[in-house]
Amino acid sequence: MELITLGLFCAGLLACLCAGVSLLWALLFGLALFLSYGRKKGMTWRELAVTALEGVNEVRNILFTFALIGVLTAYWRAAGTIAVIVCEASALIRPSVFVLMAFLLNCGVSLLTGTSFGTAATMGVICAAIGSALGVPLWLTGGAVLSGAYFGDRCSPVSTSALLVATITGTDIYDNIRRMMGTTFVPLALTCAVYALAGRLAGAAGQAPDLRSLFAREFVLRWPALLPAAAVMTLALARVNVKRAMTVGIVVAVPVCLWMQGTPPAQLLRMAWGGFHAADPQVDALARGGGIVSMLNAAGIVCLSSSYSGLFAKTGLLDGVKNALDRLGRRTSPFFALLAASAASGMIACNQTLAILMTAQLCGGPDVDKKRLALDLEDTVVVLSPLVPWSIAGMAPLAMVGSGAAGLPAACFLYLLPLCRLVFRPRL
Repeated sequence: MELITLGLFCAGLLACLCAGVSLLWALLFGLALFLSYGRKKGMTWRELAVTALEGVNEVRNILFTFALIGVLTAYWRAAGTIAVIVCEASALIRPSVFVLMAFLLNCGVSLLTGTSFGTAATMGVICAAIGSALGVPLWLTGGAVLSGAYFGDRCSPVSTSALLVATITGTDIYDNIRRMMGTTFVPLALTCAVYALAGRLAGAAGQAPDLRSLFAREFVLRWPALLPAAAVMTLALARVNVKRAMTVGIVVAVPVCLWMQGTPPAQLLRMAWGGFHAADPQVDALARGGGIVSMLNAAGIVCLSSSYSGLFAKTGLLDGVKNALDRLGRRTSPFFALLAASAASGMIACNQTLAILMTAQLCGGPDVDKKRLALDLEDTVVVLSPLVPWSIAGMAPLAMVGSGAAGLPAACFLYLLPLCRLVFRPRL
């Protein structure tokens, strides 16, 4: 019965993916399946409902954080923060080191914004346009963009995936980031070396387009626009609570929007919910986004997926899989077993959020070192999910830059990180 239930759940996920509909429908289908399985095991409907709600209750704090991230990213766009960062960063690009710079610039933007999709939609799209003008193969640019986008998605203090990992493991996000830095250096250095060599072999030539004149149609591009980002990063370095740091970032962005960019107060309120939209179509294609609405899908996935955790524990649905992983871990290493679970979860879940929750459920437990589990999740499932060709985690950013699945082999950082972890065993 366990295999049939899990098989039907996987079929539902694949059906939604093939039909191009939201994975929330598949997750609702999964919830119905798991509730029915629990009923077959003798649990009452009341017990099942309480168990499911207990799982959601464990992640309730992250839902408010998701809302803050939505408002923050909308206001950073309206304040011209993202525009100034993109303009200043793109001015550093030179043909001979374009691929390396594309990776590093996307690393920087994703570290500031904490979003892989937002990074790909702004700096990623710009790098793709510049790369095309310089004659760099689009698949190579796409891989560099994807690597950079998930660099910050993994270790930014305002990243939803980093916050999710910290929440489900009961660890401190700043401590997690500090530990991640220890496992980042070697794969980061190797990735930079690969992209530096690839850039020289690509034979790029020409001149990058002028982005400042484009963004100047919509924004006042002066240094005060950087204050919201500077405030959040400064507070993050001071280890201030993430929600407080983001709240300060929002508060600092408001006067920049009102007085420097001339945003009407009523529009600023609407923007908090619906996100930023520029009047100029070309600017809007690069700068739109953010808002609480943009986080609703992720919040829904987290709520439904979290409801599974208690059901899995009470019904024993995943006990067979967990036992198999335990045996694999004893024959090889616990990290290798978690790596295998991450790859399988990524292929089944088709998105990063559910893959993280599934892997944590399979490899977690009362006897597991929570700090080690958090680091292992960040070094496996967080970066492996985008490498699955049918997962929206990687295909959505690659679609934004126009490379499609051809860019996956060039996303060096995403597979060098777990490979390096297999070789080097970090100390906590």
